[in-house]
Amino acid sequence: MHRINRFDEITERTDISENEQFLQLATLRMPKDKTFRPHKHIWKQPVVDLVIAQESWVVIQGSVEVSFFDIDDTLIEKQIIRRGDCSLTYQGGHTYTILEDDTVVYEYKTGPYQGQELDKVFL
Repeated sequence: MHRINRFDEITERTDISENEQFLQLATLRMPKDKTFRPHKHIWKQPVVDLVIAQESWVVIQGSVEVSFFDIDDTLIEKQIIRRGDCSLTYQGGHTYTILEDDTVVYEYKTGPYQGQELDKVFL
């Protein structure tokens, strides 16, 4: 339902997300001069009729307390993520509390985004 990936846990290539998740994450620790064959990704037909927005925050600077909720809105746990760490929510609820001034994060979500009314319900 939720996952935290810590910066100091990154070794070589690790697939973090299970294949059936919409939000896919892998971590890669690479040596200098590593390269990849040039490529582009192809359009494909969706394999499901129902989708959910999944979200990830990557902390660039500062720290964030992440609260994870079960699908019945029960609080599961709270974790603090710091520079280089990321959180992933596949389903269930979440909230974030910024712990330091000038905290910077990247937020990734599956799309396309069709407005708040079709994206979320508040707990």
